[in-house]
Amino acid sequence: MSRTVRWGVLATGGIAAAFTADLLTMPDAEVVAVASRTDTSAKAFAERFAIPRAYGSWAGLVADDEVDVVYVATPHSAHREAATLALEAGKHVLCEKAFTLNESEALDLVKLARDRGLFLMEAMWTYCNPVIRRMTELVRDGAIGEIRTVQADFGFTGDFGAGHRLRDPALGGGALLDLGVYPVSFAQLLLGEPDRVQADALLSPEGVDLNTGMLLGWDSGATALLACSIVGHHPTAATVIGTAGRIDFPDSFFYPQRFVLHRADREPEEITSGPGPQGLSGMQFEAAEVMRAIRAGETESPLVPLDGSLAVMRTLDAVRERIGVRYPADAL
Repeated sequence: MSRTVRWGVLATGGIAAAFTADLLTMPDAEVVAVASRTDTSAKAFAERFAIPRAYGSWAGLVADDEVDVVYVATPHSAHREAATLALEAGKHVLCEKAFTLNESEALDLVKLARDRGLFLMEAMWTYCNPVIRRMTELVRDGAIGEIRTVQADFGFTGDFGAGHRLRDPALGGGALLDLGVYPVSFAQLLLGEPDRVQADALLSPEGVDLNTGMLLGWDSGATALLACSIVGHHPTAATVIGTAGRIDFPDSFFYPQRFVLHRADREPEEITSGPGPQGLSGMQFEAAEVMRAIRAGETESPLVPLDGSLAVMRTLDAVRERIGVRYPADAL
């Protein structure tokens, strides 16, 4: 493949816009097409970002011979359908998180990608962030000893009425898949899949979770205390506590620019990523990893491995089982 990787963007919402804006700053990326379910939406998005081709159907995008990789930015409920369409058309795929609605759907995508020899990655941009990568290096090198506790939360409030997608079980509504996927993924990045899952939640009248607390346990004795909410303002902070120190993310742990390393008998050390490009969302790091892997002929990213994404989906399924949240897709 040539140095430039050609992207097709599937969906035209806010996250698609943020990702596209980052891509357009990268000299080795080209956004050649966008698709929506309507011509109007696709054309408006294409005009906004000067994208050459706009399709009023997903099928049109995946049939475009000039598209190397498809970025799936739909709601979770459409991830399997959209990613399947792209993979069956022979396209590599970067699929937003949460990967799918449940593990069963995720397994279908992983099997299809592996059978076709195509690249597939969950868009867990946190794992590709330079500050997170530095944190994992320090933990691996024993900077804080053996991990004993991970704490992380993600929550905010808004005008989420009964008709909002976050209140709709058919769309994978609730705090867990939109926000809870981050603290769960953060904990599992450090500790792997938990051996035990406990959870409790406040549910909406529609049956989705509004406020959820999770306690994950590992046979090593490590625990993770995690929370997500769409009815409460959280600091979006995280702490990793070890036997010889701790690491604090005071805010925005899911796309951090800094953390503070505390070690016994030493002054606290702030570690940052540097100023970085101005005006970017941080999604350029996951885009760069996708393009690196595709050029190298890899079908999975070592930073965001598919087995890790499947393990996170199993944990999210277990949490939903504990709190009594079911989506219509679970019965399929």
